[in-house]
Amino acid sequence: MPDAAPARATAREAIALLTGAAGFTEHRPPPSPLPPDGPLGWAGYDAARERASARTGEEESVVYGTGVVGDRACVLLSFEFGFLGGSLGRQTGDRLAAAYELALTRRLPLLALVATGGSRMQEGMVALTQLQRVAAASVRLRAAGLPQIAVVRDPTTGGGWATVGAGADVVLALPGAQVGFAGSRVRPPDADPYAYSAEGQFAAGQVDAVVPADELTATVAYWLRALGPHEELPAAPVPGALSAGGGEPGAGAGTGAGAGTGSGAATGSGAGTPSAAGAAPTAGSVPAAPLPETGREAVARARDPRRPRAEAYLADYFAVRLPLHGDRSGSTDPGLLCGFGLRADGQPVAYVAQCGTPTRPAGYRVAARTIRLADRLGIPVLTLVDTPGAANDAEAERAGAGAAIADTFAAIAAARVPVTTLVIGEGGSGGALALAAPGNTHVTVDSYFSVIAPELAAAILKRPPSETGATADQLRLRPQDLVDLGFARSIVG
Repeated sequence: MPDAAPARATAREAIALLTGAAGFTEHRPPPSPLPPDGPLGWAGYDAARERASARTGEEESVVYGTGVVGDRACVLLSFEFGFLGGSLGRQTGDRLAAAYELALTRRLPLLALVATGGSRMQEGMVALTQLQRVAAASVRLRAAGLPQIAVVRDPTTGGGWATVGAGADVVLALPGAQVGFAGSRVRPPDADPYAYSAEGQFAAGQVDAVVPADELTATVAYWLRALGPHEELPAAPVPGALSAGGGEPGAGAGTGAGAGTGSGAATGSGAGTPSAAGAAPTAGSVPAAPLPETGREAVARARDPRRPRAEAYLADYFAVRLPLHGDRSGSTDPGLLCGFGLRADGQPVAYVAQCGTPTRPAGYRVAARTIRLADRLGIPVLTLVDTPGAANDAEAERAGAGAAIADTFAAIAAARVPVTTLVIGEGGSGGALALAAPGNTHVTVDSYFSVIAPELAAAILKRPPSETGATADQLRLRPQDLVDLGFARSIVG
């Protein structure tokens, strides 16, 4: 599967790239012949199908079966674009529905390798309604707690993108692929082609990573290991403390804004020394680093640019990180890192990490998306809280800040999997609390949490700036105050 045209990979070449020597076992649905020239009696349709079959060696535009990627068994389905543009007809729908059913019956993840121009016009509404069949099959797989991963190839357009592709839990794209609901012949003539590319869809938060072909097998294998299915997993361990001098991430750790455009997987040391899985440090225990003596000092330490940030904590916590990118509504927030990771012992954990900036509505939406996916798949969640508060500019209001924050609160409240929270810096009001786990929140010595920033509190109370420090003390926002108040379970030193 090359990175760019002219040579498009066939359906079987795409499968072989991922399964390698492990091989692939093809399945076929029960025979269900079409009437002559299809359900519409479209003149020449049978002849077109015969030519497509002779050219590609396939009976339809989808091949499906079971295989192994890395060390994980899965159901693979792959589109053959050379067969009538990879279009979806009734018999394509038979194969897609059978592939989803095979994954459901065997309790395997579904991996879709998509390259399609959409519904097959020679079959009219019969073809179009196959999208409803695919959607129903996908819903059944979701309800069973089984993951769906899509790799979108060139091109992926129309109903195939709007169901098998964009409807997956994780969407990976090959560089340069044409990706979009509108195909090249039906979009406005002056449309920006970048918007219909893998890179453009990544920028718009519709694709989780653009992955070069030579990195695809490893990336997909990591995703299969992370998403499962798994037996019952323990809670995410509380991350260990990082010092200000040693908190910088190692080389290759990746960043929230750019990791997805590279390999789709970021590596870290994974060598942190957190508490035992599911256990918390003893509440009220004395941390190794000194605690702030005043509220003003707590705030100053949390805002110190030298203290470790989310990127450093994640690089220390995970051996491998797999970013989820974008809110699926056209926006991203580079100040919030979300995804799934594998720790050094192989345990998967979902993560949502604020990076010290005001969190935007898109950030909250991708956070809720991540938490709900982890909950459906039975994977524990780690949240790292560090924000002065939710973004409060006019653009954030127009983008639905209140609704996005509310939805994040709801995702945490509804989670059946354990959620572990570590406050690593600023805990600014509701914009931070939306990501905090009730009853399982821990704080570092470099953090504070407050109903409102002390400067704003003093202004509201009509106090002079000189009384900001006294106001901070009154708010009882220091780490030790948070433990005393019952908000935090422990202080990580």
